[in-house]
Amino acid sequence: MKKLILILLVFSFSASAQKFENISSIGNFSAASSFYITANGYIYVCDEGKDELIMLDTLGNLHKTFGGYGWSDDSFDDPADVFADPLTIYIADKNNHSIKRLDKNLNFLSSFTKKESNISEEQFGYPSSVATSNQGDLYLIDGENKRVIKFDIFGNFIQNFGGIDAGNYQLSDPSQLAISSANKIYVLDDKNIVVFDNFGNGISRLEFDNRLKSIRILFDALIVTDISNNVFYSNLRSIDGKIHSIEIDHNFEKQKIVSALVLNGKLYLLSEKNILVFANVN
Repeated sequence: MKKLILILLVFSFSASAQKFENISSIGNFSAASSFYITANGYIYVCDEGKDELIMLDTLGNLHKTFGGYGWSDDSFDDPADVFADPLTIYIADKNNHSIKRLDKNLNFLSSFTKKESNISEEQFGYPSSVATSNQGDLYLIDGENKRVIKFDIFGNFIQNFGGIDAGNYQLSDPSQLAISSANKIYVLDDKNIVVFDNFGNGISRLEFDNRLKSIRILFDALIVTDISNNVFYSNLRSIDGKIHSIEIDHNFEKQKIVSALVLNGKLYLLSEKNILVFANVN
């Protein structure tokens, strides 16, 4: 007989906080919605205000932009999320119901959509997030049907999960996802992080005090932000798996934190207008 585990929390909260102070700011955006940083130091930013993808380096130098409002291969209608590896960039083009794929220099490669597919299991609309695993599988959040869909490297449907048949792990309002090196899928769902294995089985659910805004994983450093500008961190390689709060020496009264990433000991916070860079002062 199978044993049903309803909710298993793989994390625990820690009262200890890392402290960071602002050392610089880079970029100039209209209304940034998402960003990602590659290991070789390039930053890719979705700017919903201009329907563009912007490529910077960690020194703030602007390298290239791609897009503009529209429905063609070289345009976006609400670029909601970006994921990047050193060779390929993936963008969730929300209102065009597609995932666009670019090379590292922002040259268009392909566009991927299943909105008009005859197979209901693979149909997706209003994708709000996209990421790939280290096995090459592509995961996206199907905003229309409130689930996660998994495709292989060639765009072939594998499965969907988190939908109405997911029991205690059914998603009610998924907004963003991230994937660990162990190929666990972390999904933001209102005030919760819901974790699935790479077969789509629910593993755990952790509830926060506020609605969550963003989740990012880079080299197993998990960073979560919420709508109240709180930032949380967890090292997924740590045995205890604790989530620590991050104390930020900055006044965010006039701007909201959109997303966050940690790379090489620095904390990068994306606001709608720029990227704030912080150093650890502990």
